[in-house]
Amino acid sequence: MAVGGPGARSADGATLLALFVLAQFVIPARLVLRGLPMSLTVADIVALLLLLLWLLAQFTTTLGVAKGRNPVRTGIFTYGMVMLTCYGFAVLAYLPSDELNLADHSLVLLVGAVGLMLATCDGVRAPERLDLVLKTVVVAGAIVSVVASLQYLLNIDLTTHMVIPGLRHTSVTDTTAVMSRADLRRVAGTLGHPIELGVVCAMIIPFGAHFAFQARSRGEPALRWWLCTVLIAAGLMFSVSRSAVLGLAAIGCVLFVGWPVRRWLVTLAALVAFLGAVKVAAPGLLGTFFSLFANAASDDSILYRTHDYPFAMLEAAKHPIFGRGAGTWYAYKHQVFDNQYLLSLVETGVVGAVAFVAVILCGLVVALRARALSADENVRNLALTIAACLLVPLVGAATFDLLSYPGVTALMFLLIGAAGAMLRMARDGVTGGGGVGDAGGRVSRA
Repeated sequence: MAVGGPGARSADGATLLALFVLAQFVIPARLVLRGLPMSLTVADIVALLLLLLWLLAQFTTTLGVAKGRNPVRTGIFTYGMVMLTCYGFAVLAYLPSDELNLADHSLVLLVGAVGLMLATCDGVRAPERLDLVLKTVVVAGAIVSVVASLQYLLNIDLTTHMVIPGLRHTSVTDTTAVMSRADLRRVAGTLGHPIELGVVCAMIIPFGAHFAFQARSRGEPALRWWLCTVLIAAGLMFSVSRSAVLGLAAIGCVLFVGWPVRRWLVTLAALVAFLGAVKVAAPGLLGTFFSLFANAASDDSILYRTHDYPFAMLEAAKHPIFGRGAGTWYAYKHQVFDNQYLLSLVETGVVGAVAFVAVILCGLVVALRARALSADENVRNLALTIAACLLVPLVGAATFDLLSYPGVTALMFLLIGAAGAMLRMARDGVTGGGGVGDAGGRVSRA
């Protein structure tokens, strides 16, 4: 998929991944393709196409796609086989037609996720191509946040005017892009829910800061990346999401340990200035965030999240090993578990829940390994950023049903694949001018 070999400037796997990112985040989440027996978005189709192209590329030696062992690649295959086994056990037993259809839908989405991770891990062969993918993520996050800002500040929802030929509004959900909390709007941008917007923004903000710091260290224009970072941070605030703040705090704990003192001092100063601007532009918003944590012990949303733990464990005990089937426990029929760990135990059993945690930890450890192998400061910072952002799904899975949100899920799998690509480049000594690695530099080998 990297036509022309590593470092090629023509269309390659990174180009297709950039198109996937735009399709996932810029096209409203509620728009799905017409004429299909199940609800699939444009991003879902692109992810399936990525898997097909990856499979075809494995039969050639001229397209530049990486082959051979990689920890992320092994983790992807293991996760896929575990989830396929859970699906097999679910359909062996009787399932009502609605739950069977949802199990089939979840399997298709799983195949797309595997394709996304493999395409990122094996199809991105040069640092500047990985930069292209992650910069597209930052720009897409800024676009989503602009839509969210208009929803929050002006009550203008651009997604209602985004009519694309061949697409229709899904009937799976009737939620709107604008909700409320403590008399304030909660917005989703182009995504499906405010929680999803907040957590996605939390995972993208560090990449905007990374590219801004990287540009500054090279004497290149950094303003565009700072602007994107500020817009994405605004999107996080306008989501009014507790999960987003927890995720961003987890990221900060890792980055402040790995960053030089000067960088985190600049970041803290920027944070203070940003919060001051939010205080002026959106009165009451900071107070609402404070109350979300100060009144956590009596917050109805937290009480709702915790009161169903005993019931969830009773359900999980009915199918403890492989679960009742991914996607079969859904809101309109069953009690909602705002906890992905509990939902995974119910739907995919202990095996599936362990596989979910393991594939994230695999990406996190691989990113740290790539950082250890590199002598280039920008590469080390990017690897640390990926590792930090992969903490967000581990934290967020305890506060909401993460895998039910396609934006968060796609970004998580993309970053896991990116960690594998970085490790492969580090071991192969691949560098690139103007990209993640310095021109003329050399990434140390294992």
